[in-house]
Amino acid sequence: MNIEIHRLTPERLNDFLYFFENVAHTDNKKWDRCYCNNYCAAHNSHTLRKADMANPDVRRDFAIKYVKEGLMQGYLAYVDGNVIGWCNANTRNDCLHCFGWKYHIANWKIDRKSKEKIKSIFCFTVAPDMRGKGVATALLKRVIEDAKNDGYEYIESYPNKEDTDMYYNYVGPESLYRKLGFELYTETKWRLVLRKKL
Repeated sequence: MNIEIHRLTPERLNDFLYFFENVAHTDNKKWDRCYCNNYCAAHNSHTLRKADMANPDVRRDFAIKYVKEGLMQGYLAYVDGNVIGWCNANTRNDCLHCFGWKYHIANWKIDRKSKEKIKSIFCFTVAPDMRGKGVATALLKRVIEDAKNDGYEYIESYPNKEDTDMYYNYVGPESLYRKLGFELYTETKWRLVLRKKL
């Protein structure tokens, strides 16, 4: 199987929307049309309120804005021209006010003024019929390659400390990162913080 990975750009907006509307969560309607808005380098003026998050149409409008402005960063995976996977990968310091960071990683007392350039992996979403076929690995390898070429010093991930179902394992399993050279850096209440030097 030939998996092609492409960076999300405004030109790929329709593929991004199609994936989250027709592919990503067909087996988990609770998360239908999430558009990965929980982890986005949104300006404070754009920040979604909790009430907004409950409305998929509002999430969609924000997602369109975010992709067009380059605030939603990540990669799409394709097989035979069809989008089958997504990885949210963004600059860490741009996401410290994201919903996801506030609710899952917030108790980590990091230096918010740090000059280190760090790429963060926040989410993997793979089509139900493509899981277990190496899609997340292919996405992660591309993120690592591009992060190094883009001048990042480190890449970080935040896998769950305890086993959970596959939906809440959207951050990727610890084993995925370990096999590609990530090492334990620290931990938070719910998450491990794994880091790879580039």
